[in-house]
Amino acid sequence: MRAAQGERAGAADGVGAVVLGAAVGWALISAAGRESGPEGVLLAVVAVAAGYVCGRISGALVPVATATVTSLAVLALAVASPEGVPGVNAQSPVEPGDTGAAAALLAVSAGAACCAAAAARRPGARAALRALALAVVGTAVVLGSAAGATASAAVVLCAAAVTAARRRTAALVGFALVAAVVAGVAWAMAQDALPAGPADSLRGLLTDNRVALWRDAVALVEAEPVRGVGPDRFENLSTTAQQTPGSDGKPHSALFQQAAEQGVVGAALLAAAFGWLLYGLWRSPRPTPVVLGAAAALTALAVLAVLGNALSFAPVTAGAGLLAGLATARVVPPGAGDRAGTGAGAPGAVTR
Repeated sequence: MRAAQGERAGAADGVGAVVLGAAVGWALISAAGRESGPEGVLLAVVAVAAGYVCGRISGALVPVATATVTSLAVLALAVASPEGVPGVNAQSPVEPGDTGAAAALLAVSAGAACCAAAAARRPGARAALRALALAVVGTAVVLGSAAGATASAAVVLCAAAVTAARRRTAALVGFALVAAVVAGVAWAMAQDALPAGPADSLRGLLTDNRVALWRDAVALVEAEPVRGVGPDRFENLSTTAQQTPGSDGKPHSALFQQAAEQGVVGAALLAAAFGWLLYGLWRSPRPTPVVLGAAAALTALAVLAVLGNALSFAPVTAGAGLLAGLATARVVPPGAGDRAGTGAGAPGAVTR
């Protein structure tokens, strides 16, 4: 059994190394010969990798404690910057640069709490950790974060629905489809391909400024479909970004930023990174409720990244990697070293 678990983890880790390595390589290729800055992409990759490694190590040793501390720390980080939470500055024509980050942090915090509750063995601990997850949702409401409250509530509801689940494949496929549908709708919105009614409703939620930024990104993709215009060059080439007071120079969408600055290859690598995380969760030796709780949080993060600029901030990418590492770690049971000599194995197989 241990050999099978190690083989599963090794395959997922190999896929991750290829995807992250390709992301770094393509960012450098896209930047070659241009006055561009690939440092942001490189920092994001490093943050994901570092968070993933820390999650795997600490999750193997003290999974419940690490997930709990992660939830509390990420929640504190989101609360510490109330000006970055959506809704606080609702009268501003342009959302603050870290609004997407705050909502994403709330989703990650809720996901970590749900994973800790699913892994806890004592009923009292499970109840307390579920209360922590609900407290994250309540905190988002108190702070006025509509996006954060919606995302964290969705994570908590999904985690509650799979508390007794034993199979994970259908749920993980469903999470992938949710992210794909949101990305497709956003792209259709940017190209005016949606019917008038739904388009007007979405424009009211997203703001005209954000939709205009997306349209600029689509125009840049059409001009440079393969390599893109180069990392960190959207601000210099987007008319909307240049004419918007207080703009942070980003299209407020990881999908559109990758597509504009690194072409369709960059966008494909972004999708591949999300696919790798789901693949790692599918092959994870952790219990299915833990896996699906993390998958729900990562899917919420993916949706926020499509609709906002959450992935532009290292704490968010590091938190995503940490959560994925926690949910894919092979827990070392107490006294495993002593039992190794007697041939004792790990508990039962994971059902997919």
